[in-house]
This record gives sequence, C-alpha cells and structure tokens, in this order.
Amino acid sequence: MSRAGKNSVTTIPEVPELLDIAVTALGGARRDGQLRMASAVAHSIDTGEHLAVQAGTGTGKSLAYLVPSIRHAVTTGHTVVVSTATIALQRQLIDRDLPRLATALKAPLGREPSFAILKGRSNYLCLNKIHTASTEEPEGELFDPFEISRTGREVTRLHEWSSDTETGDRDDLVPGVSDRAWRQVSVSARECLGAANCSYAEDCFAEQSRRKAGQSDLVVTNHAMLAIDAMSPATILPEHDVVVVYEAHELVDRITSVSTDELSAASIALIARRCGKLIDEETTDALLGAGEQFGEFLDEVRTGEWTTMPSGGDAVFAVLRDRLWQAHTAIGPVRGTGQDADSAAARSAALTSLENTHDAVVRLLGAFDEQDMAKRRDVVWVSAEPINRAGDTRRVLCMAPLSVGGLLRSSLFAGATVILTSATLTIGGNFDALAVNWGLPAHGGGTAGAAVDVTATGKTAPSDSSSMRWNGLDAGSPFDYPRSAILYVAKHLPRPGRDALSEPVRAEIAELVDAAGGRTLGLFSSMRAAKEATEFMRGHSDRTILCQGDDSTSTLVKKFADDPETCLFGTLSLWQGVDVPGPSLSLVLIDRIPFPRPDDPLMTARQRAVSARGGNGFLAVAANHAALLLAQGAGRLLRATSDRGVVAVLDSRLATAGYGGYLVASLPPFWRTTDPAVTRAALRRLSDPA
Repeated sequence: MSRAGKNSVTTIPEVPELLDIAVTALGGARRDGQLRMASAVAHSIDTGEHLAVQAGTGTGKSLAYLVPSIRHAVTTGHTVVVSTATIALQRQLIDRDLPRLATALKAPLGREPSFAILKGRSNYLCLNKIHTASTEEPEGELFDPFEISRTGREVTRLHEWSSDTETGDRDDLVPGVSDRAWRQVSVSARECLGAANCSYAEDCFAEQSRRKAGQSDLVVTNHAMLAIDAMSPATILPEHDVVVVYEAHELVDRITSVSTDELSAASIALIARRCGKLIDEETTDALLGAGEQFGEFLDEVRTGEWTTMPSGGDAVFAVLRDRLWQAHTAIGPVRGTGQDADSAAARSAALTSLENTHDAVVRLLGAFDEQDMAKRRDVVWVSAEPINRAGDTRRVLCMAPLSVGGLLRSSLFAGATVILTSATLTIGGNFDALAVNWGLPAHGGGTAGAAVDVTATGKTAPSDSSSMRWNGLDAGSPFDYPRSAILYVAKHLPRPGRDALSEPVRAEIAELVDAAGGRTLGLFSSMRAAKEATEFMRGHSDRTILCQGDDSTSTLVKKFADDPETCLFGTLSLWQGVDVPGPSLSLVLIDRIPFPRPDDPLMTARQRAVSARGGNGFLAVAANHAALLLAQGAGRLLRATSDRGVVAVLDSRLATAGYGGYLVASLPPFWRTTDPAVTRAALRRLSDPA
C-alpha cells in the first residue's frame, strides 16, 4: 500500500530510540514499564504472535503501542488499525496524542506519519438525505409537540451546517443535537444507497473519510466498527496487518452489543409506516397485522430467557417472516440515479429495515434447533423496557450470541497480528479468563483446536495453531501501591441482601466520608442504592453530595474535582469513567461486589454453558465480570504518583467467601486491612496532614 512521500533517511531508529525521542519531545520522562511494553509490541509485530498487555494508569500505554505501530507502518507501507472502546477515546488519540507524536517522529522517520479516524456511516451527514428531504416519522409513544418543534429547529441548523462543514462529522458540530434530529440527516451503512446509485457519492463525507483512511499509516476506529467489519461481507476497514485493541477488557461486551438483535411491535409498525408510500395498501396492512399479532404474543409470554420456543411462537414468527419478505419483494430494488433519485433513499431505508428484521426473525426461528443449550449460537429473552416517566413499558425480544470467541478467532485474530491492552486484563492473577472469551487458547499460546466453534457469520475458526499463539505481559505501574493506598474490606458488616442499604452499611458510609473530609467517590451496584446513600448522607452531613443523574456526568465530575470536600455517588458509568487526580479524591467507596444481576439472561446462559462443559460457570462468568469491574472501580483512586487514599469495599464476602481471594488477586497490591479504626485514622491523616 503506497504512502505519500518517501523516507528521507536510510536507517530508521529502532523502537527504544524512537520512544525516547517521542517522550522527550512530548515533555515526559522515561518509564521502564512503557519501554517494556513498547519492546513487546514491536516483538509481537515482528513475529506475528498476538499480545495481551496489562499496563496500569500512568504507564504511558498510548506511546508504548503507537510508536512501534507507526514505525511498522512507515517501514512496510502497511496500515495499522487502532481500535478504542469509545468514540471519545478516538477523539483523544486523533486530537491530542497523534498530532504531537507525528510531529515528534517526522525527522527520525524521514517523513511525517499520517493518520485518520474512521467511524460508522451514521456518524456523518448524508448529503443525499439532506437534499432529498427524506425524514423519519417519530414512533407513536414518543410523540411530543415540544420535542418535535425542537427537532425541527435542530434539523434546520444541520442543513445550514452541511454547507460549511468540511468533514460532516457529528463530533465536529458544537453544540450538538439530539439523536432524533441527527437521524434526519444520516444513514446507517445498510441504508446507504452506495456510490453507484447516489448522486452525491463524489462529495460524500463518509466516503471521503474512508478514502483518507485507506491512504493513512494509522487508522483509529472503535470496537463496534471491528465487529461490523467482522460480520459484514463487505470490507469496512482498509487493508491492514496489525490491529491494536485499546481498552481490550471491553472488547467482548462491545462485540456482543453489535451482534445483538431486538424486535418489538413498535419497530414492526415503524417499518410498515416506512413502506406505506412504497407498496400497496394490502401488503402494508398484512405487515401491520403480523406485527400486531407478534406484539400480542409478546404480551402473553413472561419476561426472561426462552430456553424453548413458546407454544404458538413458530407460527407467529413464520407469518411475520413471510410478511416482511413480501413487503421487501413489493418494493423491488433501489434504482440508479436520475429522475427516481429522490425516492431512492426512502426505498433504501425501507429495504434495509425489512432485510434486517427479516434476518432477525429467521435467526430466531433457528435459535432452538440445537437441543443442547450449551452448544446453541444465540440466547433469546424478552425484556420489559420503560417508554415514559409514568412507568409504562413495552416488550422487546432480544437475541445475543452465546459467545463471540469464534467470531473473533475467524475474523480478528486470523487476519492480523493483534495487540490487546488495558489497565485491567488479568483476572485472578493471569490473562486466561479474558483470553478464552476473546477466542484464544488459555495458558498463553498452544492450539485452539478444542475450542473451535461456529461464529455468528457461519464461519469456523481456523485450525492452524500457529495463528492462535499469544503472549501476555504485565508492564506494571508507576504507582507504589502498598505505600500509596489501602484496601479496606468491612468484614464486620452483614452480607448484603436484595433490600435497601442496611443501617450498619449507612453508618459505615457516614463514618468513612466524615473521616475522609468528603473527597469520596461512591460506586454503587444500582442507581437505587446510589440514591438511597445520597439521601441518607444529605440528611447526615453538611458536605455537598452529588448524585449521578443530577446533571450530566461530565459536569458532575468537574464539580467533584473542583471542590475537595464534595462527594460524588453513582453507578456503572462512574466505575470506569472518572479521572480525578489530586486531593479531591481520597476514598473510593464500593457498596458491594458488582456481580451481574442473577436474572441477567445472557450471563445466566453463559454460566450454564461453561458448567455444561465441566467448568465453573460462576467463576468463569459472574466472578470474572465482578473482578473486572472491581479492578476498574479501584483504579479510580490512584491517577497520579502523588495520590494517596483508601478503597473501601462494604461487602464482607470479599473477606469471607471462598471466591474472595480470586477477586482480590485481580486488584492492585494495595496494603490490606479489615480494621475500620485503622482505615478511618488513615483517612483523617490524609484529610488533615497537619
């Protein structure tokens, strides 16, 4: 793959020297863990063996994988793909890290390395949709005159912006707009007409981003795009031979999310409305009738996992399948450009909705063909989702893959050398748990033969053991954990129940927060618990207690960081998304071990599958899930080498249950105690060092 410009130097420095140049140029200091990681990444790229790297906060992970990746791209002409868990992390790399690094490495590399960001089509303005004025109708239960008026104003602004923007990228629009407004000017990949059928293909923002990515040394994308590329028959990402998966602990969940189908009566009704102007009334009515029958069927069955097809379900879904394809046939193919261009977008959107929903129904009809539940491809369940503040719900049928390991083996690991990195990858003291979930063999290297399965695309994982070899590296951390932090487990508290926070737990929270002088990030297992703790503390303390939901998360985190005596209580997004170094955070308080809900259908099915194969389903699924979240939550405490504090776990099971040691082994090596007096004394010294 060619690149603009050629190297002006005959010998490019090796990775350690390039890393030193980069660190010096960016005003940093040499770190042993960073050098170990960079050298391991370079070795992995050279040998083709996959690599899992755990590197704690402050190690300098970004430079450690970017420097060897860029060197490889420049010397070979091959693109390297970097995948992040979120679009926010993409922006951090593109807007901050890569511009400075490219400038720093220009001289030693002989030219400035190029980079690009690649997102899904729905993140870009669609010029065809803007100019043809094809819009979506709101779902009936969401109709609100004020919201419709607001959406109209936002769409008008988007049309004006389309004439000024050079990228069409939603993230470049400030201030932003609602999802509803953005849907009026964007399309998904399957809704896109395609370059051959679109009058605006030459100026298409999404196509421009793909052309730029194909000419770049390094392309930054996200895990969802990796999944789409893996499952799509078309090529989404540019040709590449190395993939870096940043925040790799989230890879399985992100791939699972993209691979999950949802069906509801409301979604069928929306599809029928899309088709209303394109097909005859009889066909539309037949589809509406099948959707209503489906909705009535869902209302009659209980929520939760389906282990078999409920009585009458086969007939209901067969009718729905046939009516969807009947409507699809009636619409016919999307025609080329010309006098029919204005209706092409509407046809494409309708066809895509029909195809996706038809395929989901076919997937459902085959979900129970395998009698052995541990060998099934998908897990099926019904959930009741809220639709308004009055407490009304609607039934949604969900289907998610039992495992994504086969998909990752056959697509991600078979096609490139993969570097997986995060601050948290070891569970119970090693990489095996996550490796197995990724589709790699346990114990670092070896064969995957016994684990071969069928993926969501019907492919089988490769049997060549050499392509499945991998190494693990813990690059360490710059923190002196035993001297910097205490892990306090409240062993004296009663085991947590399903009810509200107990009086002893409330009292413990009050005593710890008082000893810390505020400065507390409270991580709770549910929003209900977070609100209970907030209400209790507001009645027992003069300090400001912020609670997730009071304002946007970013605003709450800023308020928390700006006032050292403030506390912030919340749930899941705070477990992984808070970065507050300094004196504003001295205590991370965790109310209970974050096991998945016992009624979570997907987790339950995965536990059952592991147990059926002779493994420990609880440890492999529930405990591993909890261990990752515990490590992520505990990781909020130390964000700079000067930070000091306490991680307090108010769940006595961490000290008394047989699995407690397994979970603790996944945490950093803090100094440990179960003595509340020792813990409170340490917090008081931190809050008042004089």
